[in-house]
Amino acid sequence: MLLLLILVFLGVFVVLSLVLAASTVGASQQAKQTLALIHSALAGQQSGTGDPIVDIRKNELLSSVPWLHRWLLTVEVAPRLRTLLYQANVKWTAGGLLLMSAACFLLPTYLIYLRTGTLIFATLMGLLLACAPLLYVLYKRRQRFDKFEQELPEALDLMVSALRAGNSLVASLSLVAQESPDPIGAEFRICFDEQNYGLELRTAMNNLLIRVPLQDLRIVVTAILIQKESGGNLAEVLDKTAYVIRERYRLRRQVRVHTAQGRLTGWILSFLPVVLGVALYLVNPDGMSLLWKRPIGIKLLYASGSLTVTGALIIRKIVNMDV
Repeated sequence: MLLLLILVFLGVFVVLSLVLAASTVGASQQAKQTLALIHSALAGQQSGTGDPIVDIRKNELLSSVPWLHRWLLTVEVAPRLRTLLYQANVKWTAGGLLLMSAACFLLPTYLIYLRTGTLIFATLMGLLLACAPLLYVLYKRRQRFDKFEQELPEALDLMVSALRAGNSLVASLSLVAQESPDPIGAEFRICFDEQNYGLELRTAMNNLLIRVPLQDLRIVVTAILIQKESGGNLAEVLDKTAYVIRERYRLRRQVRVHTAQGRLTGWILSFLPVVLGVALYLVNPDGMSLLWKRPIGIKLLYASGSLTVTGALIIRKIVNMDV
């Protein structure tokens, strides 16, 4: 038992050390790369060999820790995490997210195990807390997508006005990129730059869908690509598309109003046992601690946790309606 506690403590210490060192390692590596590039440029000028060879390959930093960066390059989860972080507009790396999740797992697990003496319960609580960084990223991603969805009809109206004034589709994309606020302006600016630098319109639009996988944007991209192949009045098509998106958004808000009571009930029933357990522990620690000090209490904790999660998922399935 003492050896287990020592190993857990050493693991927490190593993870925290890596997190603290991550901020300095990245800066030092960038400084070394800059100095090396300057030295190579000066050497090329002094030797008279002409311009230095510049590596134009796109090298993305997955982690400031070198060994973690090399490991993330070999696994398939790194591109998904990088895409998720970009969609959430969070300035983290995939390695930083994994290190934060590891720290949120090891430290609470160690503290809960010291308090309760039950390794399985401490591990389950640590796994639950380890999801906190990922849940934060998903929350920021959902906020950004909601803002994008809310501003999309205004952007389409701007494109319709530009098309009816005689501008081309590419010029209307540039107008939206310049005049619309973020995140619409930033995403359409990337799409316009990709198309302007030689990428096909279909590929640029598909890349936009990968960055912002929303159903409303998929309708817009499909309408643009169909009009490009078959012809027609694109301004009228986008005008009707903006109307459909507004109606879907209004209907979705109306559904959320009607299901507000069910969603509130789900949140209350999910967090009430946890809050009540903490309150009872603060009032009577000896009586409440019997739940994790006796075998029957541990079984009851597992059963109640499973039933609470099942009930929350069922309520979520009922109140969530696709519009």
